[in-house]
Amino acid sequence: MIGTAGLTQVEGSGGGGIVPWATLSGYDSREQVSVSATATQVDVDNYRLNMLGASASFYDRLEVSVAHQRFDLKSLGGDIRQNIVGVKYRVYGDVVYSDWPQISVGLQHKRLEDNAIANLVGAQDDSGTDFYVAATKVHLGAVGGYNLVWNVAARATKANQMGLLGFGGSQNDSYELMAEASIGVLFSRHFALGMEYRQKPDNLGLGEEDWTDFFVTYIPSKDFSLTLAWADLGSIAGASDQKGLYLSFNGQLW
Repeated sequence: MIGTAGLTQVEGSGGGGIVPWATLSGYDSREQVSVSATATQVDVDNYRLNMLGASASFYDRLEVSVAHQRFDLKSLGGDIRQNIVGVKYRVYGDVVYSDWPQISVGLQHKRLEDNAIANLVGAQDDSGTDFYVAATKVHLGAVGGYNLVWNVAARATKANQMGLLGFGGSQNDSYELMAEASIGVLFSRHFALGMEYRQKPDNLGLGEEDWTDFFVTYIPSKDFSLTLAWADLGSIAGASDQKGLYLSFNGQLW
């Protein structure tokens, strides 16, 4: 089925835009390997995030991903760069055909290329690892005959703004469990509409807020998808009401 591989989120893992899903990034069967690449930009009032990533999915069981993020400080000049390596393992089920949701566990190891800004805002570390468990299910014909997809995830993290402002801080330097969720309706085999939510910690005491987005996705074939979203990222490093457009291209290489 077109769309069962989902998209690629801003940290490089298969899923939605800001939330990892239990789905793997490729369309591989138990005897196949698939490779995909992605480019994403999130442009809000004071900042711009660019992400380039690639992932490989092995035998419908394991996903390995890499991503490079560049966070441009539009109002101040300069940027922050972060590299991410992700691993996801499908533990149970199939997103369409099993009675219960597909469940996967994963991690994302993140490292800043320069820790100057992270140190300035009071972060404790310039690298860290997020751990998550995600459950995803597609219900065929559930909404007026259209397919419904939902995802819930729990993430253990110390990351400030996804790690771009380092890890841990003066208010907290321990792992916290954050909730994440997505829901969407597939109005055809090629078109989906939905929203996402991501809870965030506030380790630095800067008023870091939860993220939401409302997305529309066009999937003309298994080879390519395009996602446009309106993202509300709340307060980032003291700059409030950071809202703007999210645009992502994802391609299956094989």
